[in-house]
Amino acid sequence: MPAVAGRDHAWRKWLETPVRWAGAAAGLAVNALVSFSPESDVNLLCEFSVFGLGVMAGAFAADVVARQSPGRLRVASVTPRRIRDYVPHGLTAAVAGQAAVLVILLAIAVATASPDAAGHSGRALSVTCPSGAQLLSPWPGPYYAWPILGGLTFGTVGCALLLRRITTRSGSDDQRRTVARAAIGAWGVVVSAPLFAVSVTMGVVVLSLVCGGVMKVVALWALVITALIAAVTAGHCLCVSLLPQVYVRAQP
Repeated sequence: MPAVAGRDHAWRKWLETPVRWAGAAAGLAVNALVSFSPESDVNLLCEFSVFGLGVMAGAFAADVVARQSPGRLRVASVTPRRIRDYVPHGLTAAVAGQAAVLVILLAIAVATASPDAAGHSGRALSVTCPSGAQLLSPWPGPYYAWPILGGLTFGTVGCALLLRRITTRSGSDDQRRTVARAAIGAWGVVVSAPLFAVSVTMGVVVLSLVCGGVMKVVALWALVITALIAAVTAGHCLCVSLLPQVYVRAQP
C-alpha cells in the first residue's frame, strides 16, 4: 500500500505543472474561439481579463490535482498556519498596489466618461479646449470598466480561496510556498494585464488631446510608466504562476 500511495503522489505531482500550463492555454483558447463583443476594443479589454482568469483557474486546478491524499492518521499542528508565512511578500505588495492603481484609474475613467459619437454612454472622453470640443474614444468608462472589475473580483476571490486552502491541507511548507507563489503569480496576471490595457487606452486618449499643457504631460508620463510596470509585472507573474518551483528554489 505505501508503494501504491507513493506512485499516486508522484503521478499527481507530475501533473501539477502541465495543469497550470493548461489553464493559461485554456484562457488563450477561449479568447480565440469566443467573441465577447462585436467591437474590437471591448473584445480586447475582455480578453486580458479572461486570460488572467484562465491562469488563475490553472493554478487552482493544479493544487486540486496534486493534493496529497491524507493518511489514516493526521496530527494537528500546534502552531496555526498563516497565509502571510507562505506568500512572497514583495510580489504580493506589488500586485496589491497595482490592483489599487487599476481601481483608481477605472474610477477616474467612469467619473469622466461621456457618450460616444453614436450615443453609447460611458465610452468616450469629452474635453472642451480653446480650439473647440473633442470627443475621444475608446475611453474605459462604465461600459468597459464593469467587465474588468468583474474579472478582478473573481480572480481575487479565487486567489484568496487557494491561499486559504494551502493552510488547511496536508503537505510540506515547501509545497505550500510553491502553491502560494503560483497563486500570487496568477493573481498578478489577473491584475497587471488589464492594468496594462487600461493605462494604454487612457494614454492614447490623453496623447490625442490638443490642450492640457503641463497636466497633459504629467498624466501621459504617469500612464506610460504605469503601462510599462504593468507589462513587466504581468510577464514576470505569468512565469511565476507557471513555474513557481523555480522561484522557490532560487530563494536563499
